[in-house]
Amino acid sequence: MRIKITIEKLVVFARLNESKTAKLIGDTLPITAKAERWGDEVYFYIKSKTGIEKEYARDVVEEGDVAYWPSGPCMCFFFGLTPASRDGKIMPASTVNVFGKLEGDPHLLSGVKDEDLIKVEKAE
Repeated sequence: MRIKITIEKLVVFARLNESKTAKLIGDTLPITAKAERWGDEVYFYIKSKTGIEKEYARDVVEEGDVAYWPSGPCMCFFFGLTPASRDGKIMPASTVNVFGKLEGDPHLLSGVKDEDLIKVEKAE
């Protein structure tokens, strides 16, 4: 599944993987929320709840990863280092389920600010 992410005037797309987390979140779309920043991560709270999915669980992520943080619960977009990062590795606050990848340049998210409105929906 492909999703469209609109943050104020910015529009980016992501491709979701075949995980249970991707299906769960895909089934709840559209989602509208307020953005928060944590270093070079944009995240927002969602209603969907699930646990760690062993096959997709990561303590270190890559630029462009789309993830679910069970502790939030939050949906997260990573485009660089976070306050938890060490040795140049992109690290979330704690384990996340990676369930997709942003298409194009993830650094486009660098202009997102706290409280920006985010809408995530299925792409046509």
